[in-house]
Amino acid sequence: MLIVDVPSGRVAREVKVPGEPEYAAIGANGIVVVSPASRTVTLLDRNSLRPIKSFRGFASPHIVAVSPDDEYAYLSDDQTGKLTVINLYNERVTARISVGAGAHHLAFSPGQQQAWVVLGQAASTVATLSTVVKSPPPPRSRIENPAHPHLTGRFEPGFLAHDVRFAPDGKRVWITSADTQYAGVFSARTHRLLFRVPAGPPPQHVAFDRGYAYLTSGYGSQIEEVAPNGRIIRTTHAPYGSFDVAAADGFVVTVSLFGGTLAIYNRHLHLLNLRHLTQSTEDVVLAER
Repeated sequence: MLIVDVPSGRVAREVKVPGEPEYAAIGANGIVVVSPASRTVTLLDRNSLRPIKSFRGFASPHIVAVSPDDEYAYLSDDQTGKLTVINLYNERVTARISVGAGAHHLAFSPGQQQAWVVLGQAASTVATLSTVVKSPPPPRSRIENPAHPHLTGRFEPGFLAHDVRFAPDGKRVWITSADTQYAGVFSARTHRLLFRVPAGPPPQHVAFDRGYAYLTSGYGSQIEEVAPNGRIIRTTHAPYGSFDVAAADGFVVTVSLFGGTLAIYNRHLHLLNLRHLTQSTEDVVLAER
């Protein structure tokens, strides 16, 4: 795993991780790295980058998301269709929930009361989970328990879904497509399609920063900045194969699966730096300063 300075693009450090790392997520309590080929999930200390603990018992772990309060990591397992919850404070697995075959991309709502899981890389179905538990009366109240989310249902977005992200306000969810040149924006409460956003050839990925969405198309060699209402503000070139995207602290970064590059933009998609890092770069995350 490479640690790269932004915006200079300088490789600051190389970190050895068990297996073949493909996906990662950063929280205040550590960095979670997923190595699907070795069926291993590794927790690194955020400061020293030293491995703290390795988790096994997965069939095909893939995508990881850290809860907004930085306490939990949710991991999808394509083969078993399960969502695994890890407490990052005590480094223990707290739950394994069956959500559906092909469980892949997932996202938390900003208030972490919901999590959505796309059931496949080209999925007809999205699973929804809740972390809210209603306590018995009296008094009746709603208590969050992210350690033990429960499945609330599944729905079909109307196209083959790929990536999923909640908008910063938590009221809307953006789902990118695996078979059409648009992303769908849905109500987080009703799951109703609100509007569509034109995008490049599928599959696309999406990230948010300061209220704006950034949509990539690796096959279309493009990235676009989109306003909260779906209006495309600008579209610019990205290296071929730039699927994964991250945005934070005024920067937007993409990595090329085919070219091994890291492209660094400012929030208006002005290219600041383009660096060739390795033969192939799979995933990218940004640590806010």
